[in-house]
Amino acid sequence: MIRTLISGGTVVAATGSFPADVAIEGERIVSLYEPGSTLLGHFNADKVIDAAGKLVVPGGVDVHTHMEMPSAGTVSADTFETGTLAAAWGGTTTIVDFAGQARGSGLREAWEAEMVKADGHCVVDFGLHMIVSDVNDSSLAEMDAMVEEGVTSFKLFMAYPGVLYSDDGQILRAMQKASQCAATIMMHAENGIAIDVLVSQALQRNERDPRYHASSRPSALEGEATHRAIVLAQVAGAPLYIVHLSAAEALSEVVTARDAGALVHAETCPQYLFLSEGSLDQPGFEGAKFVCSPPLRGSSHHQDLWRGLAVGDLSVVATDHCPFCFKGQKELGRGDFSRIPNGLPGVEHRMELIYQGVVEGRISQERWVELTSTAPARLFGMYPAKGVIQPGADADLVVFDPRTVHTLSAASHHMAVDYSCYEGQNLTGRVETVMSRGRVLVEGGAFVGAVGGGRYLKRSAPPAHL
Repeated sequence: MIRTLISGGTVVAATGSFPADVAIEGERIVSLYEPGSTLLGHFNADKVIDAAGKLVVPGGVDVHTHMEMPSAGTVSADTFETGTLAAAWGGTTTIVDFAGQARGSGLREAWEAEMVKADGHCVVDFGLHMIVSDVNDSSLAEMDAMVEEGVTSFKLFMAYPGVLYSDDGQILRAMQKASQCAATIMMHAENGIAIDVLVSQALQRNERDPRYHASSRPSALEGEATHRAIVLAQVAGAPLYIVHLSAAEALSEVVTARDAGALVHAETCPQYLFLSEGSLDQPGFEGAKFVCSPPLRGSSHHQDLWRGLAVGDLSVVATDHCPFCFKGQKELGRGDFSRIPNGLPGVEHRMELIYQGVVEGRISQERWVELTSTAPARLFGMYPAKGVIQPGADADLVVFDPRTVHTLSAASHHMAVDYSCYEGQNLTGRVETVMSRGRVLVEGGAFVGAVGGGRYLKRSAPPAHL
């Protein structure tokens, strides 16, 4: 059994930072030592990783990715292999993706199909949420069986009528069932019925460029849907998790509910912190690269979201990684913004992007770890195996250099997409070494892991008080 020591670094946890040597045996962390004490023979390592001057953090946990997802007549560009390889390069050692129920089919059928895509192909460990697009007696009954398979979170959509949309009655029934089987409802909260009217009206006015994607999905309709989702969850007595929150109006609804004691959590994504709707108005069709839902908002929303992250009103930063190449995929929407495949690439850069909040004094380094690793692991039933550096936890670890400056570019990223949303952006702080369950995946600027080493995570329900 290989014994590894990460020596001389500063361990950063959600609860504090301290100098320590981290001892690993096989797949697990076995001890934390006073710096240098292992030189006295307390732990004889086969491999020593020098982390002097570096941060040692738990591997990132991204609970919102879409690998190989069919959408808008195409399929997202990253496979589970390429997407988890990119995740590893960026310090993310666990993802939770989605199995999507097709209308007229069952939940287990969807789960088994997604397992065929993912199992044996992932570089890092993975779990699955379930998208429920056909709420009926049969699918509700299947939720119990899915929980037994470790799928303890179910996603519903208030958007995309005729495709993924559920009405309020269906949502309430699914929430009631989730309450019974100790599962979490994840909600895409946008008023899809109203949005479809605005999209149709824009096209009738011959407003067809990418910029009209944003104006047809106003932030007020995200706020309204978020309020409605919260009320339905309270009636059902179910925990609620709002995905990809982008707007100040939606955040205000979450804050009000949480202050009143509601069991509501929300995530935001890097694109809503660093990009703005002006990107959609680039010359030609270049704005299509930035089409996602909810859409990018005006920069005035950024400050509210960063404040929400700092004070705990927002619980998680995930990516909603759903990449489509500009050539051949985003181009499907030329002449009709409503046909542009929705989604952005991001799984590789989440940890480093959110660290800019530390650099800029917006959040502490402890909060950085909590948002990108500890909180998502807790909320989705993977803690304490994931999201923490302590004896008994999986040895999912990242050595992070807080001083290195580097530039993001499609020429150097590892995602299977032909552009970068952050092309030319300079970042301070870089992932240096990455371990997953004691296996070194990235070291010395090279990938040294193996495809297929990632395992399926049978997740438990989170504690009721979270």
